Amino acid sequence: MTNQMITAQGLTKTFRSKGATVEAVRPLDLSVREGELVAFLGPNGAGKSTTLRMLTTLLPPTSGDATVAGCDIRSDAAGVRRRIGYVGQGNSGGHTQRVRDELLAQGAFYGLGRRETRVRADELIESLELGQVAGRTVQALSGGQKRRLDIALGLIHRPALLFLDEPSTGLDPHSRANLWEHIVDLRRSTGTTIFLTTHYLDEADQLAERVMVMDHGAVIADDTATALKASLAGDRVTLSFPSTADAAAAAARVGGELVAGDPRTIALVAQGGDRALPAWIRELDDAGLEVVAATHRQPTLDDVFLALTGRSLREEAAHAEASAPESAEAVAA
Repeated sequence: MTNQMITAQGLTKTFRSKGATVEAVRPLDLSVREGELVAFLGPNGAGKSTTLRMLTTLLPPTSGDATVAGCDIRSDAAGVRRRIGYVGQGNSGGHTQRVRDELLAQGAFYGLGRRETRVRADELIESLELGQVAGRTVQALSGGQKRRLDIALGLIHRPALLFLDEPSTGLDPHSRANLWEHIVDLRRSTGTTIFLTTHYLDEADQLAERVMVMDHGAVIADDTATALKASLAGDRVTLSFPSTADAAAAAARVGGELVAGDPRTIALVAQGGDRALPAWIRELDDAGLEVVAATHRQPTLDDVFLALTGRSLREEAAHAEASAPESAEAVAA
């Protein structure tokens, strides 16, 4: 898969706010190949959603160029919109409309024939398990069902490229897993290219072939999750001792820092921490410092972001959950 589905060169977006110029997106270069699933990570305000809105022609860029699904976002915005699907952070369906009617209307909007639209709607209703609610109004659906309907609306015209902006924010863990199972199955069967933003690092780690990290309007890392974790965040190792004095002596000998709230434990970071751990224990034992407990944890994408920016994406995810408008009961699948 060598063809490019998205290319951008020098893409920027600036706004005027209280008499000052705000650089929401700085000169941005990116590319996404056909068939890729790319995760776009970053905290609130990093420029992720602004970038998506420019790539989907919902927001004109201040400068720079981009080609999306073979069409220029400036000169052929209509061509871009015909060829992509977009699922934003809000629900797309009209609250008083029935699920099947919404899909039929969406198909007509894209110029599909009546028979083709009915067949396609039935396919999506079945594959996204919406059959039992196809006759219900959108407002009667749970949060998980609404998000599956949003995916169906974005896929009704069989787009080659699907943009997903925080598709699972506010869903309970079961609904999140269910939603991603459907998305992965659809991608496997259709080869659809997916470009998504998410605060959930486990989604990006498990699903994406490539991860881009954005902060302050710029992409600061772009690689596979495995490569980013290996190069930017070492393994986390903790060593515990009988006393605070022993922990301090161990930290002075092998490095590391005392753990806040537990002064008898030190934390260390190292590439290949599983290999370094036995050596550290032997060295400390030879020095008369007994290790009473030890832990080893491989790095996560949150460790990568912490290493890059000094901030945690997990805190962003927790904030997103806390500010979600629907309760856990309301978003059950």
